[in-house]
Formats: sequence, structure tokens, C-alpha cells
Amino acid sequence: MDHSQAPVLDAIAAYRREEQTPFTPPGHKQGRGADPRAREILGDAVYGSDLLAISGLDDRRSTREVLERAQELMADAVHAEQTFFSTCGSSLSVKSAMLSVAGPREKLLVGRDAHKSVVSGLILSGVTPIWVEPQWDPDRHLAHPPSPEAFAARFEEHPDARGALVTSPTPYGTCADLAAIAAVCHRRGRPLIVDEAWGAHLPFHPDLPSWAMDAGADVCVTSVHKMGMGLEQGSVFHQQGDLVDPVVLKAREDLLGTTSPSVLLYAGLDAWRRQMMEEGRGLLRNALDLAEHARAEIERIPGLHVEREGFLGPGRAHDLDPLQIVIDLTALGCTGYRAADRLRETHRVNLHLADHRRISAQITQADDKDTVSTLLAALRYVSEHAADLRGGPAVRVPGPGELRLEQVTLPRDAFFGAAEHVPAGEAAGRLSAEMLTPYPPGIPAVLPGERINGPVMDYLRTGVAAGMVVPDAADPELNTVRVQIEDR
Repeated sequence: MDHSQAPVLDAIAAYRREEQTPFTPPGHKQGRGADPRAREILGDAVYGSDLLAISGLDDRRSTREVLERAQELMADAVHAEQTFFSTCGSSLSVKSAMLSVAGPREKLLVGRDAHKSVVSGLILSGVTPIWVEPQWDPDRHLAHPPSPEAFAARFEEHPDARGALVTSPTPYGTCADLAAIAAVCHRRGRPLIVDEAWGAHLPFHPDLPSWAMDAGADVCVTSVHKMGMGLEQGSVFHQQGDLVDPVVLKAREDLLGTTSPSVLLYAGLDAWRRQMMEEGRGLLRNALDLAEHARAEIERIPGLHVEREGFLGPGRAHDLDPLQIVIDLTALGCTGYRAADRLRETHRVNLHLADHRRISAQITQADDKDTVSTLLAALRYVSEHAADLRGGPAVRVPGPGELRLEQVTLPRDAFFGAAEHVPAGEAAGRLSAEMLTPYPPGIPAVLPGERINGPVMDYLRTGVAAGMVVPDAADPELNTVRVQIEDR
């Protein structure tokens, strides 16, 4: 296919050249009615390109097939059979994928390190999750993706499960053995869904981990705005094989998606695909070299350690995305929360992830020597001012046995059932009616329908005191918890 084309961008340019006069949404009519102060900040190009997908980007009957051609080009670029664009982020895309595989009360194997959007999909659909345990590193207090053996064991216990879902890469850049997990699923005639939100770039350079379609997954979901060059909320989901019907997949997306998609987001997806096909390997080679340089320089900074080999091996991750630079601060004696907050205040540097002992920075093709130098200067500051960052509440992280809670009722039933708020000190032993999710990375510590225990509650409350953010809790300070009212 001709990857010099960008059907969405070309259609926007044509619309503006033709000086169409709309009597349709959006009401600002290419910016003519917008507040001049907003236009000054956002730019006339944003408003001029913000138009309807139908009777705007294309005609009333979509005879030019603008979106269809853009999606076909994307599928060809990444070796998928079908690709669908989403303007509601991968949070919507992963729900669409789940609902295309399992229905209400049907079982789906799901890695317990799933993002909160997967849990939202369980709540909306009524699907029964069969949790697959991640591989827990007790020294680093970190979960890596579940092993193929763990998926196989759960299939043996639940042969009626409709398929499986795994997250790879994780927000920490660790990757599952997707080919082996796909083989486990396919031996049973079941599909594999991969939440590959952090892996948009993987198909475009051989020195990156294998990506889901090449590994044999049936559906994968990718956030192009995370590691690609798309606009925020720009997502795609890809399909191949005959275990997931693409007609059903599209119908599920149509059920959940907006009827007013942003063509700005479509344009971002379309442009990024073209750029990757024309220049991707060179751009990513530069990013990989910058990341390697940054890693070596950070390792020289006193008190900082860049995680790499320690994440890999038996019982840990299968592979690692080298563009995610994860830095352990244990030797400095400060939390990632404090370090991240201080660097935003003092250096105007925003880090990707912060937890009780780590910070991370993602490198993309947008970075250069100057941005990496800024990062290194900020990290040297952390090392030099570690004494100022110490102290404060310690986060009490439980072991894997205490972190794993019992799923007593379906997430859907607990979320929509009768509930009450109780003081945090009385929450242990009760069934949660809400998600409690340290964010980032957005992996819930407590799910609706799980029985809360003391160690997890202690972890979350000490975490909040130390700077952890739990934005989906009814009470983000966790003085109270929303719990299910059980029959007594």
C-alpha cells in the first residue's frame, strides 16, 4: 500500500481549501465563533481542523471512505488484518475487545495487574474475571506480567473461559511472553487480548520487544498518544485470525464509543502511521541511543540505580522496553512521590511514574540531547538534595500473599449493589464497593467485590500520607471507604 498517503489529513486540507460553509456542528464553525482568547492559545489551526467526520471530513454517505482507507493503511503498517480507530483512548478500546470475547456471566482470564479500565469493562459487562496472578518480585515490591504457565493452569481450572487478557508492556516497561501465552490460548481455541497501551512503537524497530500481532495475539489495544505521536485519547485496536469476529468487535466499539469522534485525533493517528512507515526506524534508533546514554549517565549518579537486568529472568519479566527508564531511589532513602514533586517545582520536569521507591522517565522519538540533559540535571539535583527529601511517612508495602484479596462477588454486582461508607479502620473484612487505585500506574489495589484486609488498607493509607494519589476513591484521602452492604 502507498504509505505516503494520509487520508484524514488530506481530507481536512481539502475541506479547508474548498472553503465549505457548515450549518452543522461543531457550533464554533471552524473557529469563527470561538472566544478570541481561546483561539490565541489553541491556534486557529485547531479550530479550522475541528469538523464532523460525516458531512465534514467525508460526505453524508461516507462515499470517499476516508476513515476506512486510513484504518486499512494502519493495519497494513503493523501486520494486522483489521484496525479500528478510537477517539476515547484505550480505556474504551480494551472494553470493546473484552466485550467481543465474553458476555455477561461468562468467564475471561485476566492478569490481576490489569489497568483500571479493564476492571471498568468487567463492571459494565458483567463478565466474570478469572484472575491470573502476576509474577511478584518480593525484593523490589513490583509485579511483572503473569507467566504462560499461570494462564495454562487457570485454563485447566476453568476450561469454559472464553479467552484471556494480558497487559504487556506494563507501565514499568516489562513485557510478557506473548507468543507462549497466545499458544496456550490457541491450543484451546480461545482468543488472546493484549492490552498493549504502552506499546504503540513496538512494531517499528527490531531492537524493541515483539509486539502483540507478531506474537500471535487475536486482538490488541494500543494508545498511540503514550509512546507514539498521536494526540491524547488517540487509540487503535487491531484484530487478526478467526477467533474474534471483526464485525462483532466493531459493533462493540460502536456500542461504547462516541457518535461525535474528533477528526483531530483521527488525523494524529493517520499522520503518525505515515511518519513511522517513512522514518520510524531511524527515529526510534535515535531514541534507543538516547535512552542507552541516559541509562549509563544515571547509573553514575550517586544513590540512583536504573532497573534493567533485575527485571528480567525466571519468575520475572520476559522482556523489557528500553525506552522506559525506571530509576530506583532506595539508596537515597526517599520516596518517588517526593522526588517527582520536587523536580516539577524546581526543574519543571514532569516524570512518567512515581511510587514508594521509584521514578521513571519515558524516552520517545520526540526527545533529543537537550531534553535528556535536562533530565540528567534534574536527577543529579535529587541525588545532591536527598537529605531534604528524606523523612515523612513510610509506605508499608505488604508481601504478595497479603496484597492478593479474595474476589467474593462479581465486580459489577459489588459496584452497583447497596453500599455504605465506613471509617477506614473498620474496612478490613468488608467487601469493597469501589476501586482503590494508586495512580499512576493505574492498577487497582482493591476491586469491587474483593474482601479488604488490614495490610492492604494499611498500604493505601500510608501511601496516601506519603504522597500516593488514589483518584477513583469516593474519599481520596481514604479516611472512609465505600463498602458493600452484605446480607447478615
